Amino acid sequence: MTDPAALESSLLADIAAATSEEALEAVRVAALGKKGSLSALLATLGTMAPEERKSFGAAVNAVKDRVAEALSARKAVLKDAALDARLATERLDVTLPARESGIEAGRIHPISQVMDELTAIFADLGFAVAEGPDIESDDLNFTRLNFPPHHPAREMHDTFFFAPDAKGERKLLRTHTSPVQVRTMLSQKPPIRVICPGRTYRCDSDQTHTPMFHQVEGLVIDRSANLGQLKWVLKEFCRAFFEVADVRMRFRPSFFPFTEPSMEVDIQCSRRGGEIRFGEGEDWLEILGCGMVHPNVLRNCGLNPDEVQGYAWGMGIDRIAMLKYGMPDLRPFFEADIRWLKHYGFRPLDLPSLAGGLSA
Repeated sequence: MTDPAALESSLLADIAAATSEEALEAVRVAALGKKGSLSALLATLGTMAPEERKSFGAAVNAVKDRVAEALSARKAVLKDAALDARLATERLDVTLPARESGIEAGRIHPISQVMDELTAIFADLGFAVAEGPDIESDDLNFTRLNFPPHHPAREMHDTFFFAPDAKGERKLLRTHTSPVQVRTMLSQKPPIRVICPGRTYRCDSDQTHTPMFHQVEGLVIDRSANLGQLKWVLKEFCRAFFEVADVRMRFRPSFFPFTEPSMEVDIQCSRRGGEIRFGEGEDWLEILGCGMVHPNVLRNCGLNPDEVQGYAWGMGIDRIAMLKYGMPDLRPFFEADIRWLKHYGFRPLDLPSLAGGLSA
């Protein structure tokens, strides 16, 4: 093409039609490169007469300048469009909510929550918290608690025993938190008012039993402890823990080696619709065992049963947690399933208190 005006029109059309920087670069090379169309026109100037060369050269250079300007303008447009497209795909939406902090995402395990609830209730009733080791001696776990030498609980099928030591004595994983009561009576003088929460171990595993579980026991030793006080303490605990205005309780005779008399305690409940509700209904649910501390236990702990007496009780923390919060199976308590914990767990700052509500 030898007509500068026609060539300009064609090049400007190609520039306007370029949809990317790569396509625009191809147009620039085809027009202004060494073998480009405008370069080819300028190469013909040597064959022209002086006057013709002057006017034709001026026309071609003017076209070249306008094409260069058009290329520059189009490049800026395409560059902005490419940037907008990239921003659209890579942009960060700052309006999205921030990730939950640890204190918002974390959950307190129901067992830990219930232990805090128990502590809050019994602290209000004047009880201290006593703790002891998970590994105990046969003496503290059984003998001082008035278990006969051949009691079934001492057998391997019910208790986790360790291998005998150099003296032939066998340590064991405590089967209840009662050894903490023994340690307390051996180390403190009456009056004593303590609860003993903690882990316990027995050879058992099914929907409602696990080899490791949690218990809380209570102990009161003084000169005037009696069954009337025991019943009142347990009723006040049940009212506060299950958050009901009143609860009926039924005490049935039973047997435990370390208490005499011994009783099982049932509480009033309703089972309508597959849901257990306390403080209403005509059904009964066993919840704990209790009784007056056996005189032999007092003697074994260096106390004179003619001078002091006491009462004690014990219950499964896992069991009362299941009853209060509607958990059908005990095994997920120990499976570390984050989905279960998010459903049943408690926020870290939901601290139980009698004033603010235990499970608020």
